[in-house]
Amino acid sequence: MKKSKYEVFMKIIEYGSLSRAATYCNYSQSAVSQIVASLEEELGVTLLNRNHAGVSLTSDGEQLLPYVRQLSHAYEELSEKNAELLGIESGLIRIGSFSSISSTILAPLLKDFRVIHPRIKFELHPGNYKDTETWIQEGSVDLGFVALPAPKDLEVYPLLEDRMLAVLPLNHPYAKAERVPLKIFGQEPVILLEEGNHKEVPEMFRQNKITPEIEYRTEDDYTIMSMVENGLGIAILAELVLLHNSYRIAIRETDPPYSRRIALALKNKKRASRAVQCFLDFAIEHLARYNKTKNWSERVIL
Repeated sequence: MKKSKYEVFMKIIEYGSLSRAATYCNYSQSAVSQIVASLEEELGVTLLNRNHAGVSLTSDGEQLLPYVRQLSHAYEELSEKNAELLGIESGLIRIGSFSSISSTILAPLLKDFRVIHPRIKFELHPGNYKDTETWIQEGSVDLGFVALPAPKDLEVYPLLEDRMLAVLPLNHPYAKAERVPLKIFGQEPVILLEEGNHKEVPEMFRQNKITPEIEYRTEDDYTIMSMVENGLGIAILAELVLLHNSYRIAIRETDPPYSRRIALALKNKKRASRAVQCFLDFAIEHLARYNKTKNWSERVIL
């Protein structure tokens, strides 16, 4: 699908580089430069500062960026609708997702969907909950995986519940217990995942009136597992991210138990492209079957 000059410009801003945007769009760098010059001439202002480090928006460019973004999305929607009217099942679906979904659920979901709809392409945007919510709201992605509750201006379609589990060193006193009381997180060094508006663990502590002894903070789940393995503290992580770990750690349910609710969200399904609607329906049906057939607890809690 041919890219509009507005989409090319948005890619320049995303990458901060004319050459990288050209590579993504499969254009020459000269063609991308001409597109920028054409757009600046059309608008009568200079949009980009150019230097050896790359490109950045001018003050005029900053003010016009939201409008260029809207034009880019409008052109994509026009192209999608035109393809639909011509009976061509094609298009681009932009998905926002966080790491535990991307590494476990999303890849097999895309694989199965592409068997049925091989002409539809995907663009994946990794981020945290807040990133994905913002991207959906501003139109940078078509839909995304979020944790509930989500902002009220988004349409949400619940998919699954993902348990929040205690992660302990193998020599911990509760390593072989059936459940781990949450109160110990107020008594021992805690390693806390800080991922955007990662809200489940702080909410667990708040509801149980626990003031955690936070010794370390990090934005990476696997760093936490390694730190727990090395006896630096205890943690709580989502079950999905623990599915394929190879660390020597103990994973147990908490007492009381908690789960996070994961959903797909978008601005408006009725106004979404046919490809996006099709993928959303497929994901809901696919994950409903997955929930019934997969016994995650047997795979995670050892």
